[in-house]
Amino acid sequence: MALLLYSFTGTESGEKADAINALRAKHQKKYGEIENHVFYSSETPFADVISLLLNGSLFSPGRFVVFNNAEVLKKKEEVELLSQWAKTEDDTSVLVLCSDENSIDKKIENIVPKENRRVFWEMFQDKKEQWLRSYFMREGYKIESDAVDAILELVENNTAELKRECARFFACFEKDHLITVDDVDQILSHNREESPFTLFDALATNAAPSTRLENALEILQKIRLSKDSNAVSLIAGLTFCFRRLLVWQKLKENGAVSQFDLKIKGFASKKAQDQYSRASRIWNIDDTNRILALLASSDISLRSGGQALEDTLLQMMLYSIVNKRGEEISEYVVD
Repeated sequence: MALLLYSFTGTESGEKADAINALRAKHQKKYGEIENHVFYSSETPFADVISLLLNGSLFSPGRFVVFNNAEVLKKKEEVELLSQWAKTEDDTSVLVLCSDENSIDKKIENIVPKENRRVFWEMFQDKKEQWLRSYFMREGYKIESDAVDAILELVENNTAELKRECARFFACFEKDHLITVDDVDQILSHNREESPFTLFDALATNAAPSTRLENALEILQKIRLSKDSNAVSLIAGLTFCFRRLLVWQKLKENGAVSQFDLKIKGFASKKAQDQYSRASRIWNIDDTNRILALLASSDISLRSGGQALEDTLLQMMLYSIVNKRGEEISEYVVD
């Protein structure tokens, strides 16, 4: 059994990234110079990853490989490939299977040693507040309670995103500055970078379809003009949000849900609960499945069609999500 096989799952991407970095540093300390590889299931076949691991490197004594979106690994041949590598007892290579889902396929997970499986749960709201206060304190800043609440309302609820957004305060204010609600409004509200997560939030508001579509198209334009304009990544982010919506809908099918169940499924924060509650009033389970199929087909079209029609395809995709609940577009309908 290859002991350097890990599965890191869950929505708390900040702690997950810290754990990966610590594991990488430990492996690098052991071997000195190592090769680092990061792969995504949508871009690299798993067979290619295992082939890389099975063939020794000519340039470095150690190797560190991260494979993202590992929840898609289900096929018999993928299980056999992983099992084949695990039996080599290779102690020069680390393979980390990562997923934003809370689990991966059992057949894959069972190959991973139990002590190497970790689920990074989303923090409860009070833990996020505590984490945020400590983070500002470590950086040499003070922060008001109302400012903490305002940040948590505006920022995607994981520590990686919180770190990225809060770094703006450190660039704008001297150390020992007291962060206020007005500062949050100035730095985050008025200068917020748009992302697939803010796009999903706009799609899931209580406004009329025409307003939701107008706001979504405006956010799409800002994303496309930003440095993070990759269309495939945008669809991947929306797919993540609609997969979470499907989890929410299936949870709620059976009536009342405990706070513990919400936490382990990634809905610990009030913001997430409000957001997915709104979304579930707009789309039912059938709608969500259609939208996920639409996102998958749009991803395929983008990869095969080149960049010329990317914007048109993305706009039509949003139109279908808002006005046709994921159905294919045969003609445009004006509300």
